Amino acid sequence: MTEPTAASRKPRPGLGRGLSSLLGDNIREEPIAGTPEANSGIRMLPISSLVPDPNQPRRHFDEEALQNLAESIAARGMIQPIFVRPHGHSYQIVAGERRWRAAQRARLHEVPVVVRELSDVEALEIALIENIQRQDLNAIEEAEGYARLIGEFGHTQEVLGKIVHKSRSHVANLLRLLDLPPAVREMVVRGEIDMGHARALLGAPDPEKLAREVAAKGLSVRETEKLARAAKPSTKRGDGEISGRDADIAALERQLGDVLGLNVKVSYGPKGGTLTLSYSTLDQLDMVCQRLSGERI
Repeated sequence: MTEPTAASRKPRPGLGRGLSSLLGDNIREEPIAGTPEANSGIRMLPISSLVPDPNQPRRHFDEEALQNLAESIAARGMIQPIFVRPHGHSYQIVAGERRWRAAQRARLHEVPVVVRELSDVEALEIALIENIQRQDLNAIEEAEGYARLIGEFGHTQEVLGKIVHKSRSHVANLLRLLDLPPAVREMVVRGEIDMGHARALLGAPDPEKLAREVAAKGLSVRETEKLARAAKPSTKRGDGEISGRDADIAALERQLGDVLGLNVKVSYGPKGGTLTLSYSTLDQLDMVCQRLSGERI
């Protein structure tokens, strides 16, 4: 019996179970036929035959950690295989690019690999799972991976949450970070500010300037929130004047945003106000319509 192609294969229900099942049970279920390593599903390949995936979620590799791993591999060898898929005359790395980079530094000629036929969406899902479980992704890299799965492959936030074992609100909060200016997102990537600081700067005037101040002064997340509120222009409500957005309104926006998975803005005045929901994909719009109409999602 011939093995089904990646295009005809149904989505794997095991993705949500994590890499332990993907790289464990599934290896035994789908050995690589015709190789001496068929009983284990692991084979040795020249390190030069592997190429990184230009679209993989992880972009930042800590230099010191990479060097430490290279020294460990040189001394003890590579214990865990690299997960790859056929790519022309070579093999594209799905999970394990850091190990591949370290193996190059350790001057290995061959590395252990597991080869699978995978679609683009399966490859991205597995790469996200591996990096998230290892806590190797910063918040921006994780958010960009989610955005690609939504924009290119039509995933919903609920489905993403199940795949990576995170709450839907976690996915929604990360996606909102992509609304920040590129310079601020890059500061998150470099570790100069973290996710909490970045969230506090959403909606603030000149977030890039504020982010630099946060990094220079080493402010906490709570101090960053105060800084962002103080930077907002004063607004009038009735006869009185308040500084920045009302704290209760900001809290309501965050609460509604977590529930809906969208950017929410509440504007108010003496005679009423408006509630604005911002969506980035038609899938998100469809979700809102279903929620408002009471249909099952």
